[in-house]
Amino acid sequence: MSATVSSSLASTALRTDLRAVLFDLDGTLVDSAPDLAGATNEMLAARGLAMLPLEHLRPMVGAGARGMMGLAFAVTPQDPRFEALRAEFFDRYEARLLRETRPFDGVAALLDGLAAAGLCWAIVTNKSERFALPLTAGLGLAQRAAAVIGGDTTPHTKPHPAPLLEAARRAGIVPQHCLYVGDDARDIAAGRAAGMQTVAVAWGYLGQGEPIEAWGADLIVDTPQQLLAHVISAAAIAPTASVAMEVSS
Repeated sequence: MSATVSSSLASTALRTDLRAVLFDLDGTLVDSAPDLAGATNEMLAARGLAMLPLEHLRPMVGAGARGMMGLAFAVTPQDPRFEALRAEFFDRYEARLLRETRPFDGVAALLDGLAAAGLCWAIVTNKSERFALPLTAGLGLAQRAAAVIGGDTTPHTKPHPAPLLEAARRAGIVPQHCLYVGDDARDIAAGRAAGMQTVAVAWGYLGQGEPIEAWGADLIVDTPQQLLAHVISAAAIAPTASVAMEVSS
């Protein structure tokens, strides 16, 4: 994604009363594609089938097991083989969860910058807690995040707003003072439904769906550095009075 797209939407001002930034995980904070693709290719190799290049599998990461198994084995969730393939995929992925997965370049500085500005941050992913909790702990993210919300933490997954609202509740920040950042149209839909401003990141796993410009995000950024600059710029003109609200559990 070129910087032209980002600058064309950069005039959309972020709220000056932001108190928390909520992030999607895969494709936003971390590049997990190598391990997800690795698990898929292990399955192909075990069956004597040709493995797929990472660049072919990367756009399917956002679609989870459904997307990866669909590309590798041409199955849909209605196929009688799907459940067994998905279970094997999950087991193989769990065994290599942190083999190659790393935060994207610039993410560490982004999170440090938010903390230095007095802003808390949390993670909201459709990845089940089975994977999300050990992955974020293994990368040192869970220990710093105000919350880690998985795809099965609440009864709903994105684009439903419930996971984002739960993250805001755990962080003790009213949703209107949270920003949600993600690399998929459902992230933007979830953020808007939760009453949050939204940022679409162009470094993630952009697939073959609607172009990023059509998602309706308040802002599109190309790099973590750009995101931090926008958030810090907004925070710099924020009133000094705290708008954080303690939410009872």
